[in-house]
Amino acid sequence: MTERKKLTTAHGAPIGDNQNSVTAGPRGPLLMQDYQLLEKMATFNRERVPERVVHAKGSGAYGTFTVTNDVTRYTKARIFSEVGKRTDCLLRFSTVAGERGAADAERDVRGFAVKFYTEDGNWDMVGNNTPVFFVRDPYKFGDFIHTQKRDPKTNMRSSTAMWDFWSLSPESLHQVTILMSDRGLPQGYRFVNGYSSHTYSFISAENERFWIKFHFKTMQGIKTWTNAQATEIVGQDRESSQRDLFEAIEQGDFPKWRVCVQVMPEEDADTYHLNPFDLTKVWPHGDYPLIEIGIMELNRNPENYFADIEQAAFEPSNIVPGISFSPDKMLQARIMSYADAHRYRIGVNYAALPANQPQCPVHTYHRDGNLRFDGNSGGAVNYEPNSMGGPVEDSRSLEPPLKVSGDVDRYDHRVGNDDYTQPGNLFRLMSGDQKEQLFSNIAEAMDGVPERIQTRQLVHFYKADPDYACGVAGKLNLTRLSEQVAALADLSLAELIEKTSAEAYTELATPEASLAKAAD
Repeated sequence: MTERKKLTTAHGAPIGDNQNSVTAGPRGPLLMQDYQLLEKMATFNRERVPERVVHAKGSGAYGTFTVTNDVTRYTKARIFSEVGKRTDCLLRFSTVAGERGAADAERDVRGFAVKFYTEDGNWDMVGNNTPVFFVRDPYKFGDFIHTQKRDPKTNMRSSTAMWDFWSLSPESLHQVTILMSDRGLPQGYRFVNGYSSHTYSFISAENERFWIKFHFKTMQGIKTWTNAQATEIVGQDRESSQRDLFEAIEQGDFPKWRVCVQVMPEEDADTYHLNPFDLTKVWPHGDYPLIEIGIMELNRNPENYFADIEQAAFEPSNIVPGISFSPDKMLQARIMSYADAHRYRIGVNYAALPANQPQCPVHTYHRDGNLRFDGNSGGAVNYEPNSMGGPVEDSRSLEPPLKVSGDVDRYDHRVGNDDYTQPGNLFRLMSGDQKEQLFSNIAEAMDGVPERIQTRQLVHFYKADPDYACGVAGKLNLTRLSEQVAALADLSLAELIEKTSAEAYTELATPEASLAKAAD
């Protein structure tokens, strides 16, 4: 077998582990010394000009958030200070993989990004319409997105690349199951839920920390298309979701979402049966039920799409006192990555653009840079500390210390992680019709994918639920592989990858053929 090239950084340094970020202990947080991760993410942010690298096709509107329930025992954030309080907001929906000219009615995750203009500055909740994601280590984000974009040779989308990556990354199974279900093709942006997906934190007035997840439940109901219906829609209107949202608001039919949180006491994270900071997992509602905190309503369309939506910049790093982060590895990387992408895409002074400008006083020592279009702070001093009356720090915004422990290493995020139970539970919750849609959608998406990759993915379906694998195999005309898939499910991931490699895999042309023999 030909020896493969060794992976290096852009400067030629060899990379010993391209799967796991450097963290303090298995649960993080990340270390800034992980120059390989930073290089990978910063390079990825600069791959496309000028549209967004992901979430390029989007729609948005302005609205209000109104507090409906007292949650001040959990957070001192002033946006939640009293029932009935209203805060202006901007919500941008999007598809993830498509370019700006893509059709709205395509099977894809929908972005769900909200900017709340609070009296303490902007708070951004940058999420999706799914409660989980495909990967849990940011080191793999760029690799995953590459599989959703265009093939470097053909310049076309590649089903083989998608399923090859997913079948080599079992942590993606939960999100893949959602994407390929009926919810992967919503009828419009008004008919999707929104989720923070990440775990964030609330900080109370007593400096007590709680881990939280945000849920935005559509009050219009979940409505979806089948593949056949979407094909017809795209043939008639490539802006179907944009049109539906814009026209509804223009007609006074203002869409609303019920905003809820799950709340976990800080100490529970140490003993909970799963890692609460794992982006591929959900917290069962039986353990941490939803608590309503408010209603979000969209009631004003933008006057100028480019100024209000295309130049809108959402970033998880925008927090306010009382709301903060967690050791979620993906979240911590996005704290750097999103702001960095905005500085590259629309310029270092993007925060002063109307759509991004806070509705409260701003005092910084930032100066100059491209497209500085305000007074550039005049002749005021640009350093701190100073004795010239410049802005000063306020210790009241400090957070309680977060305990971390563990040796610094690249920890294998798959060790001890169950990536099959939750996807299996989701599958078992589906109705018969939803399962049939799931099987058909996956089979359509796998059309033309090499059999060895299909087989590898069937193994993951089998480990979630044998009926899951059986249903998909039937649609793929691969029921003859049932026994082989069951046998391969007993292998480790490394062994499965080896047995389904191009060199080792023997395509099963007859019912008597056996992968089990290849595994001997």
